[in-house]
Amino acid sequence: MSTVTNDFTDVLQEHQQLIKQLADYKPLISAASKLIISTLISGHKILLCGNGGSAADCQHFAAELVIRYHKNRRAYPAIALTTDTSILTAHPNDFSFDSLYSRQVAALGAEGDCLIAFSTSGNSENIIQASLAAKQQNMSVIGLMGGDGGRLKAQVDMAIVIPSKTTARIQEAHQLIYHWWCEMVDEIENERGR
Repeated sequence: MSTVTNDFTDVLQEHQQLIKQLADYKPLISAASKLIISTLISGHKILLCGNGGSAADCQHFAAELVIRYHKNRRAYPAIALTTDTSILTAHPNDFSFDSLYSRQVAALGAEGDCLIAFSTSGNSENIIQASLAAKQQNMSVIGLMGGDGGRLKAQVDMAIVIPSKTTARIQEAHQLIYHWWCEMVDEIENERGR
């Protein structure tokens, strides 16, 4: 029988320490927010890719942009490349899991769009290939990573690297960041409505 080495207090303390460190990344997180907003208000779209829990984050973030966050506003085009089961099963079966997202970026992406690439390790080959495909189409790329950013860090325009090796804590920080981005999208709608 395995024993749990961390009690909830330890996990909570680890989470709080990591979240406090995000204040050091405010300029980069704010710049990424401006890129997302400028992409959307110029009529372009957001594509998102990630694996496992990060795939769920892609769906969560896309839903906030398409439907709403806090305020009723226009729908914005955001596509989680993690949701079409036919594509997610056909492509790895016929080609390779490594090119699963790059193929979708080639099909759905266009110049002026933005890819948001989630990878807690920064070393997921399919996420790296998606980022390269986006760059080939003159899309901007924001990377949400953990650890040291891995190989993905060098392939994105804006690398937001969460300084942790614990996947759950990295994902918690990613969620806080993209929720704040949603708040900024809500705010720009207020500004445009005045």
